[in-house]
Amino acid sequence: MRIASLLPSATEIVCALGAQSELVGISHECDFPEGLTGLPVLTRPRLRPARSSREIDAAVRDVLRDALAVYDIDMDALREARPDAIVTQDLCDVCAVSFEDVRAAVARLARQDVRIINLHPTRLDDIWADIRRVAEGIGRPAGGEALVERLRARAAAVAARAAAAPGRPRVLAVEWIEPVMIGGTWMPELITLAGGEPLVTRPGEHAPTLSPAALAALDPDVVMIKPCGFTLERTLDELDLLPHVLPWATYRAVAQGRVYIADGNAFFNRPGPRIVESLEILAACAHPALFADARRAHARSVARIDAELRRHAFDDG
Repeated sequence: MRIASLLPSATEIVCALGAQSELVGISHECDFPEGLTGLPVLTRPRLRPARSSREIDAAVRDVLRDALAVYDIDMDALREARPDAIVTQDLCDVCAVSFEDVRAAVARLARQDVRIINLHPTRLDDIWADIRRVAEGIGRPAGGEALVERLRARAAAVAARAAAAPGRPRVLAVEWIEPVMIGGTWMPELITLAGGEPLVTRPGEHAPTLSPAALAALDPDVVMIKPCGFTLERTLDELDLLPHVLPWATYRAVAQGRVYIADGNAFFNRPGPRIVESLEILAACAHPALFADARRAHARSVARIDAELRRHAFDDG
């Protein structure tokens, strides 16, 4: 099987199923697991270079307003890759190439034997279903079922531990810094499993943009900041923005030193196998004492920020 993956989460699923050696092409954003270097890159961004989250947001809105694609498919590279199966998605045109562009590209290949495996995850059950769908599409159905069972067992173990906590902190998950967007889709479910109470969104909802007044009406016990596509260090570059975009002086979470910044590029925003690690990180933020092992395991991917914007190691409590 010759597999082309057009989004990072799909690449992680393919690799977790033991089919990494069958990949013949990946997206420009695929960076995990190790060993992908050298594979043909089949997509490229159209966006002009932008540094701040505000500039990126404006650039994306400009492109979408003009009904243009955010990403292009390299047809020459795709044709040379000769895929038997292409894994893509139709959930978000900002996250990966659009599904319609993929269909058009396959039509241009003039081949009837190319299978398109389309993913559309909005909730945790959708992620498990997508893993099974990829496994079926690449001829590894038993492996898909086994992988889902392992991931669900890990998630259930986290939920069982979190259920023993004395309280359920209110958690605000920030999906984007400027403007402030709140995490939706599977994030409310993750927060609930982690022993918290999700604020603003319900499972399956898309990320809303909140006004300063709406943000001021909240009083979270925990704030998790994990911008989509940003690494930990990339988000820390915009640390000085936080007192200006959030009610920094009034939030209980800020006063108590319970603001966390996480690697949103690797976790939370990728609906693949590492979604369970995202759950472990959330549980460690909601209940630090109860999940000290998770804080140690993910110390390099999360930082705790105090009211003076000083950075603290995740494993120091």
